[in-house]
Amino acid sequence: MNEQITGRHWLAAAAPKAAPAVATSTVLILARIWNANGAEHSVGNAVLMTVLAAAAAAAGACAAVGRSGDGVLAGTAFAASGGLALAGVAGYADGFSLPLLLWALATAVAYGLAARYWRTDRRETVAHERHASEQRETHAHIERVEALRAGAQIETARVGAAYAERLATALVTRAALPGFDPAALTKNGLPELPIPTHTTESE
Repeated sequence: MNEQITGRHWLAAAAPKAAPAVATSTVLILARIWNANGAEHSVGNAVLMTVLAAAAAAAGACAAVGRSGDGVLAGTAFAASGGLALAGVAGYADGFSLPLLLWALATAVAYGLAARYWRTDRRETVAHERHASEQRETHAHIERVEALRAGAQIETARVGAAYAERLATALVTRAALPGFDPAALTKNGLPELPIPTHTTESE
């Protein structure tokens, strides 16, 4: 059971790292399939892919311009433009060396761009974990202080109850001794003890 959890965690951590290579490899494979099915030296297909790549690059530039520019949208548009350019060259070229070179270049660029977001995400994750750890330590300290305070109060109450019980037992025991004189205790400055009159009445 632990092995399955470890395997899932490893795959979940490795999947984002492999995404740029998988994306560029998929574009290259599809472009070569397209090349084998009639795209090789096809001017019309090359023009179409050039127009699409230029349009995607223009959209990315427009999305990045201005104070309200969307970085995610611009990055997506530029990535689409690069993918279309790679597909166009890989589909038009008759050899495999140029498409492979462009694939390596596109993969390197994709990893360079992704590394920036990974670093930002890692910093945010570390900062969040540090903040959560500080909060947990603060709450744990407060809980320990409150637990010690409650324990001290309970112990004080328990000791007080035990002392009162022993005192009451001692007073009852002393009152039962022969020759006990409550007036003498009062005369010496001790608190006056009530005289049990109900015993006399019952006798």
